[in-house]
Amino acid sequence: MNVHKQFADFFEEDIIKPYAYLVSKKLSEGNVCLNIKEEVSFNDIENKVFNNFQPNEKILISSKFVSSNPEDQKPFFLSNNRLYLTRYYNYETKIIDRIMGFIEGEEAVIDERYSFLEGLETAFVNKLASDTSPKYANDAAVLKMDWQLAGAINGFLNNFTIITGGPGTGKTTTVAKILGLLYKESPILKVALAAPTGKAGMRVIESLRKNKVVDELDIRGQIDALKPFTLHRLLGFNYSSPYFKYNESNYLPYDVLIVDEASMIDVAMFAKFLQAVDPSKRVIMLGDKNQLASVEAGSLFGDLCSSVSELNKLTNKRVDFINSGVIREDAKISTDYIASSSSEMLFEHVIELKKSHRFGEDSWIGKISKSIIEGKQTEVASYYAESADTPSVSVNTDYNKGILKQFALGYKEYINEPDITEALHKINNLKVLCAVREGDQGIYHINTEIEKILEASVKDFDTKDEFYENRPILVTKNDRELDLFNGDIGVIRKDNLTGNIYAWFLDEDGNPRKILPGFLPGCETVFAMTIHKSQGSEYNDVMVIVPKNEQNKLLTRELLYTGVTRAINSVIIQGPQEIVEMATIQSVERASGITKRIS
Repeated sequence: MNVHKQFADFFEEDIIKPYAYLVSKKLSEGNVCLNIKEEVSFNDIENKVFNNFQPNEKILISSKFVSSNPEDQKPFFLSNNRLYLTRYYNYETKIIDRIMGFIEGEEAVIDERYSFLEGLETAFVNKLASDTSPKYANDAAVLKMDWQLAGAINGFLNNFTIITGGPGTGKTTTVAKILGLLYKESPILKVALAAPTGKAGMRVIESLRKNKVVDELDIRGQIDALKPFTLHRLLGFNYSSPYFKYNESNYLPYDVLIVDEASMIDVAMFAKFLQAVDPSKRVIMLGDKNQLASVEAGSLFGDLCSSVSELNKLTNKRVDFINSGVIREDAKISTDYIASSSSEMLFEHVIELKKSHRFGEDSWIGKISKSIIEGKQTEVASYYAESADTPSVSVNTDYNKGILKQFALGYKEYINEPDITEALHKINNLKVLCAVREGDQGIYHINTEIEKILEASVKDFDTKDEFYENRPILVTKNDRELDLFNGDIGVIRKDNLTGNIYAWFLDEDGNPRKILPGFLPGCETVFAMTIHKSQGSEYNDVMVIVPKNEQNKLLTRELLYTGVTRAINSVIIQGPQEIVEMATIQSVERASGITKRIS
């Protein structure tokens, strides 16, 4: 029937087979477990296979393959009406235990850290405060508050810190401020900067190096010395072994570990990463809780944020210190955010940055992305009319080919750029983002259409060879020896000196490097890419294409929001009105036990 049925048939007990089938199916959809009180259902075909199965928890727990005791070594684990593959329950357990270890480790050093902060000169603390200009005079009170400074103080005081916020809210600036404090305390601190993909890692280090706060806090030397890692590379990925070099028995050799785009990390990788960190060290997780979750099972970043009933709640002591460094009176954290205590594990460990500096109050991209994530169909509908006065945002409901052609011709800029470094930068000036791979609105078809457009419009642009000149490529497999990782983007070009064709990429210092195409671990054309693959990247101009199929479960507000917020200057959405509206009200819901277990 399918892989889920094959998995179910592995177990000889009839009572477990329907559950095994559903657990396998749920994992493939990104869920960590099966909620047996809410999600035990089959389609018509599946019902015939499983004889109109009716769930029975008592019968389930009697199976020799199911346990409710973590000490038992059985394939399935039942806890709080959630059925797991035991391996995934253990991943959750390891994550919770390690976070608890970080927090317990803070108790021995928190007074010392407060003393250090209290001893800082006023001038240095003031440098940590956000913009003091009057340009935010009309902002709502919550947007004026200096949450970046709150995040910086949290990142210094805590062993485990989460900083969440939408595009342009200052996550990188907050990291710079955290590092300013940490390097002030210890200039030789060992810091690792990582991300799930090579592209995301490159982007965060580039943003950090360009951030003006780095020079203001006099940490230019330390920041320039930082090199980005993928998580696989950080942990010591080895092709000859299923295990990482660094683990619970061999900790990573760093004092501070900063992980960007943490929403992309699945439950297994999250567990393996945290287990590899000494709980006396610091971990800082950055991400956007509203973005897409990982491709694999789990939505750990969002679950951890959701485990706190009210974000940004802090003790009076912490608020007082934050406010002591705030210059503008209206930027001080209000008393509404003070809580004397909380039983929640992550109390004072999650800060949400609220003000977007990329998308201001007048930004159309900011407005539509907010409308999408809040599920406001009526507001999204205001962008449908072609005459709507929204020059940076438009929704084309009939898949106008002329609009695709006009957008695709923007790729001529990198094709006509003779300098390979500049061409590699310009490749990311614009991007077509698709929700799916297959079909008329999928990446394969759209890439072919764009190739036809460019062949007809650009001199000497010829796609008959696999590795044709100026083909943009996306690496789809990791190759540690070549230092290439899933998500890296390059371009096929001749070497001006030898005339040979190479695949060109930018290294971690922004310099071009070349690899013979035959050595590439796997790649695909990337005029268009999936929205999932675009996470961790940003482009000046974006076209988002959604499929016509209204039954597609991928079409969620998180998917649309992620696609739209990759754009800096402009975004075009192509898709029928009813499909776009459906996406705004369909949210990702992934079953896991993290939020309940950690709260």
